[in-house]
Amino acid sequence: MQEPQVLIIEDDADVRLGCVQALMLEGIRAQGVCSTEKARRLIDADFGGVVVSDIRLPGQDGMSFLRDITALDAALPVILVTGHADIATAVQAMRDGAYDFIQKPFSSQLLVEVVRRALEKRTLTLEVRGLKRQLAAFGGLESRIIGRSALIDDLRRTIADVATTSADILIQGETGTGKELVARCLHDLSGRRGPFVALNCGGLPEALFESEIFGHEVGAFSGAVKRRIGKIEHAGGGTLFLDEIESMPMAMQVKFLRVLQERIIERLGSNQQIPVDFRVVAATKLDLAAETAAGRFRNDLYFRLNVVRVDLPPLRVRREDVPILFEHFVVQAALRHGREPPEIKDTIVRELMAYAWPGNIRELRNIAERHVLGIRLAIEATSLERTLPLAEAVDAFEKSLIAEELRRQHGNVLRTAKILAVAKSTLFDKIRKYGLDGDMR
Repeated sequence: MQEPQVLIIEDDADVRLGCVQALMLEGIRAQGVCSTEKARRLIDADFGGVVVSDIRLPGQDGMSFLRDITALDAALPVILVTGHADIATAVQAMRDGAYDFIQKPFSSQLLVEVVRRALEKRTLTLEVRGLKRQLAAFGGLESRIIGRSALIDDLRRTIADVATTSADILIQGETGTGKELVARCLHDLSGRRGPFVALNCGGLPEALFESEIFGHEVGAFSGAVKRRIGKIEHAGGGTLFLDEIESMPMAMQVKFLRVLQERIIERLGSNQQIPVDFRVVAATKLDLAAETAAGRFRNDLYFRLNVVRVDLPPLRVRREDVPILFEHFVVQAALRHGREPPEIKDTIVRELMAYAWPGNIRELRNIAERHVLGIRLAIEATSLERTLPLAEAVDAFEKSLIAEELRRQHGNVLRTAKILAVAKSTLFDKIRKYGLDGDMR
């Protein structure tokens, strides 16, 4: 059922019904209640509509209710309905935060006009509030999803856009690209109050999988001496992260699909149906569409999971992020080991930029830790297929240097050219070549 756009609080049943019908005839969803006590159960800080309340009510009156609503959300429009004797009270209510007041008796047209204006204001308020949340989320993501490449900018934007929705999400990316980090960011920014529960589908024996994910009752099978709450139930109100989803046994895929559709589970050995509110974030290192075509993954489960797909770029296609990532991991490792961060020489950066990083970010983090520990980096570039040709390596290094200096100079091309000791025209050519952003200031 959709949330009403207008909540009418009126103890006179005929007046209440008339208000609701007048609004519904104009295409405005409305619901009527006879008291503020009943109304309060229908309103929270993100209530998407407006409130129309009589001032004189049994129990809590409209003025007292206005104070409660203002404390909950000062931007929620409350329209008060008043008799002639209550005009002074209504004027005071306007000063206290009421959106408007309507004097009895009033026409249906007047009610609709005032309500429409209030709804427009509420819609704008919620849009601005949502944008502020997205901006806050995006800013926080920059300290967790590190990089300045266009691919990483797009990734952060996607996470901020979908985190607060209820949609299930499929993350695809090579080993070491940070799938669990992205899943945790999605959970942390979702506003869900339940836990983040992770399960590696490839790390469980098939015989234990059903009990692990659905839970079991005492005596459900040999050795079941006490009740176990499964991962799905434990993730109630939160996020269930299923890593290596492609490894889920076929028999479990059928059962899990049903749970995804109905959000109801049954523990092993029980007939009790338990509703669970959880969000699924699944991750895979394989192309699930290809796995489905090959018959190794259920087609219906794939489409059910693939509501929103987040693709993580491998490190080799965003080499301009390698220096900043390496520096970040060096600082982290130095703190962890209680050491001063060692110098990162240009020769090291060039070597890092030329490497193809088959192990992606995880491999880069390991190399950074070895650098802090004073162990020779010795990047395992044993084949031409795993390294860049010299020209491409030089371009990647040059792009990284220009992008970093532009960032330091806040996009100022003139200052950047002076510091890098290159002609402005040359720098502009390279900015266009590498798709970077800069301003002529």
